[in-house]
Amino acid sequence: MFLHNKRMMYTVRVDQPNPAFAKMLLEQFGGPNGELAAAMRYFTQGWNEPDDERRSMLLDIATEELSHLEMVAQTLHMLLKGSPSEMVDQVEGNYLGDLLNGKMPDYVNLSLNSGTNILGGGGPRLTDSMGTPWTAAYVDTLGQPAADLRSDIAAEARAKITYERLIKCTDDAGAKDTLNFLMTREVAHQKMFEAALAAIEENFPPGTLPGDEKLGHSYIADSGDFGDTGKNGGPDTSGFELAQQNSEWGFELDTEPVRHAAKQQVR
Repeated sequence: MFLHNKRMMYTVRVDQPNPAFAKMLLEQFGGPNGELAAAMRYFTQGWNEPDDERRSMLLDIATEELSHLEMVAQTLHMLLKGSPSEMVDQVEGNYLGDLLNGKMPDYVNLSLNSGTNILGGGGPRLTDSMGTPWTAAYVDTLGQPAADLRSDIAAEARAKITYERLIKCTDDAGAKDTLNFLMTREVAHQKMFEAALAAIEENFPPGTLPGDEKLGHSYIADSGDFGDTGKNGGPDTSGFELAQQNSEWGFELDTEPVRHAAKQQVR
């Protein structure tokens, strides 16, 4: 059961209206790396998770992502309707207060009629910054904890980078403060998922089938000059060196991928 607490998780502040930046911020409302996609990803994982501790973490984070969605929506609202930061404290007790009085200043109408159609009736729509509708295809839950947690870690990293880029695109101190909070929480979630993955003793490779041991440790050098002559002569092994020096897997270098492919075809 969900109960809506009318106090924001963090005080949302915007110093000046900015419809153009509101359009960019839609990326975190209805985009592939946005808050709704994150909430749906973690809910679907949590509802299918048999481990009590992981289930609790996933549902906690999913619920927090919904609160972040609310914060992004409020920020979008303020960027369009214009509420300087000194007004926030006056209306915070009544949640949105006068911000939901239905008034639409001229700059909101201009943004709605600019051809981008980024908002519907002064409220945020579930699209990304380019107007693409939100889709359940953004939710990449697979139903295998080790695989899903790795996807979650990557998702939080992408969300963090998106917020970081948004912060660099505005000079609004209030908006920067809000976005910095949201960005930092993405870092916290990434740490939590890292911890959950580490708690799974045998988490690599994901699943139950180990695969072929030799193939699993073979580094096939597919880059470089494979001709018998030439200035460089032979494959580029720098990728192999990177993998070998920064892991404990013990890769074996295969410098003849063309011959290897030919053998497979003969079979």
